[in-house]
Amino acid sequence: MPDENRLQRISRESNKAEVHGAWERFVRGEDDVHGVRPEVAISWQRSRDQYHIDPFLTEVPGAPDSQAGYSLDQDVVFAELGFCAAAMANGVADAGGVVTIADAGGRILTSWGDRYTRSVANAGGLAPWFSWSESAVGTNSMGTALVACRAVMIRQTEHWAQAFHDWSCAAVAVRDVVSKEPVAVLNISVWRSELPSTTRQWLERAGSRAQSSLRWRAHDSGAELLAVYTHARGRSRQPLAAVDTAGAVVIADDTASVILGVPSNTPAVDAVGRWIPQLPALIHAARYATTRARTDHAWTGSTQIFTQLADEPSSVEFRPVFCRGELIGHLISFGAVAGEQFPQAEAGGLLLGQPPRRIVALRAENRMVMLQASEVTVAEADGSGVWLHTDNGRLQAAVSGLDKLEADLAGTGSFLRVHRQYLVNLSRVREVERREKGELVLVMDDPTNTMVPVSRRNVRPVRDALSI
Repeated sequence: MPDENRLQRISRESNKAEVHGAWERFVRGEDDVHGVRPEVAISWQRSRDQYHIDPFLTEVPGAPDSQAGYSLDQDVVFAELGFCAAAMANGVADAGGVVTIADAGGRILTSWGDRYTRSVANAGGLAPWFSWSESAVGTNSMGTALVACRAVMIRQTEHWAQAFHDWSCAAVAVRDVVSKEPVAVLNISVWRSELPSTTRQWLERAGSRAQSSLRWRAHDSGAELLAVYTHARGRSRQPLAAVDTAGAVVIADDTASVILGVPSNTPAVDAVGRWIPQLPALIHAARYATTRARTDHAWTGSTQIFTQLADEPSSVEFRPVFCRGELIGHLISFGAVAGEQFPQAEAGGLLLGQPPRRIVALRAENRMVMLQASEVTVAEADGSGVWLHTDNGRLQAAVSGLDKLEADLAGTGSFLRVHRQYLVNLSRVREVERREKGELVLVMDDPTNTMVPVSRRNVRPVRDALSI
């Protein structure tokens, strides 16, 4: 047994040296990340090439003052996470660690834990009112968790900044169930030691508890949107629908449902079951309306959107819906015009001035591949991973779930979820095969002519999108 433990420690030290060697090469500008976990390598790439973070920085920047107060949802999450952190404070202190809570911008709000470790943390900027977003300090558990969809562990030399190589940290972000944007992040850090084996489990449990509170609040907001829609339906002459702040449909009347490609008069109050409109441009417009309405509660607006029902764009009016001062969604009327006229969505589904989307994939040798969206034919979910069928073969996507990739590509105007397991680039469909019982199978124009089944609930949206 002693020999086994000694070998295990040697293996850990060997891995630490391998990661540090990769870090040194990457800092010099090389792209060889052999031995580095994919999520860390991708974060390093963002730190170096996107944020241009100095790997030898010695001071953590102070967080900018927030000009706006936190929303009620954020306050609920902070309270839930604070309860969980306080309950575990003694256990974390016994392990020689500190636990922190930060907001969606990576600004630490509070901390608990071992007195000595907290003194070291405070001296290094791991303390309230310092910013730990990736854009501020590079790869770290809090900042990286804010852009990931699961709990993140960053061990010592995996940190981008050399000043943090004595720390091992783990964090989980709590995300809004409607927008999927982060609300807060919970973190545990230890200095010059290993994280307890139960760290990830505890973080995920605490995150799930806070997430559950948000799901209940989202359900209540959906019920309120449904009530507002029902009241407005009796007074409206235009096709009408209610969407949440991210553009997902809570309910649509007969005509609006055809335009949106969703079931008619079928309420979807729960956030996880809301209908995704088959109009990427409308999702963009709804999110623009959300941004405007949150800064101006009296705002209304309209835009022009191309649909499958006409060669000319249709006018769409957005009327924000508030509940107890919080924006919960919009009523949208087709054919109506009111308020601010905001940028028209182009045929490709991109709002004016928006850059083209890129997809990050991984090669077997731990190299990152930056793909244009047009190079991807199909994205396929496989367990917790996503595989991309591309012009360069089959590559693993950097994102952890098909839902996240679908949200990232919502603005391209080309990708459609045709099955719970498949996201398809409609511009790369070569053939459509209709089988005996009405099932559809899409044949893609990639080198292997990949065949993708269409689920029954998605047959109508696919037909509408392909005009067949």
